[in-house]
Amino acid sequence: MDKEAETAGQEKKRRAGFVAIVGRPNAGKSTLLNRFVGQKVAIVTSKPQTTRNRIQGIVTQPQGQVVFIDTPGVHEANSALNRQMMREVAAALEGIDVLLLMVDAIWALPHEDTLLLEKAKRFEGKTILALNKIDRIPKPKLLPLMDAFSKAFPFAALMPISALRGDGCEELLEEVFKNLPEGEPFFPEDQITDQPERFLASEIIREKAIQLTYHEVPHALAVIVDKFEETPKLLRIEVTMHVERDSQKKILIGRKGDMLKRIGTQARKELESLLGTKIYLGLFVKVMPNWRENPMQVRELNWHTQLEGLIEEQGKKEHE
Repeated sequence: MDKEAETAGQEKKRRAGFVAIVGRPNAGKSTLLNRFVGQKVAIVTSKPQTTRNRIQGIVTQPQGQVVFIDTPGVHEANSALNRQMMREVAAALEGIDVLLLMVDAIWALPHEDTLLLEKAKRFEGKTILALNKIDRIPKPKLLPLMDAFSKAFPFAALMPISALRGDGCEELLEEVFKNLPEGEPFFPEDQITDQPERFLASEIIREKAIQLTYHEVPHALAVIVDKFEETPKLLRIEVTMHVERDSQKKILIGRKGDMLKRIGTQARKELESLLGTKIYLGLFVKVMPNWRENPMQVRELNWHTQLEGLIEEQGKKEHE
């Protein structure tokens, strides 16, 4: 009976909750999310403002479950696209249990980052600060930086980490669990994201295009999955890549189609590895002038695939 009571007590102490990861562009939020989850659920590039949507990564351990919400980088909103991205950040803060602020230790200065600290001041729950990229700054600079942030705001914890190398990440995860309420998991133990495969496909294609055309195209690119058809032998994916100018279309296609082929090959190989099936990937490029300045086109191009995927997933569940 004692062992049963002890087991029951341990089960009651399981913790579960939602944690939003908020930070400036290129702070390493998506890298941290992927490390926690154990595989890629959010795309990563060296180009700022790559993440446009809220993406949930689910971490389940014996002590409970954390649902991390990766968000677009906090920045001044100067276009319809940027304003929509900042609305995504605001929405992510609703109903969360812990706010995880993430700053780049190389550039971090508390007195200059009022936009980020303002998020913590408005949040009524506990806020943890993750000081990222500590592997890239001298140790003598780290302690004064931590001291400055601890004076700027009463954080529940201040954790120096390297999301890329993994330094301090286990300790950060433990600290997150400590600050979550007791409760049962929200998702099945084997689920690692709420994002449908259709959306993941569009994001990985966008990632490869950004990496291969770094300066010329990234922010002007939106990817829509037109067809996502499973057959017994392969998964057929057809995608339209939208840009704003003919010159960007030419860059994406490349000489005799060589750039489009490189993007398609890299995306297909990664998707086959992630989804565990053979894939036919068809890529098309279309010009939609100045779509980033048009709120309707912003919603259509950046949330269409995600919404279609969620509807498709819901249909599958209802059919089952």
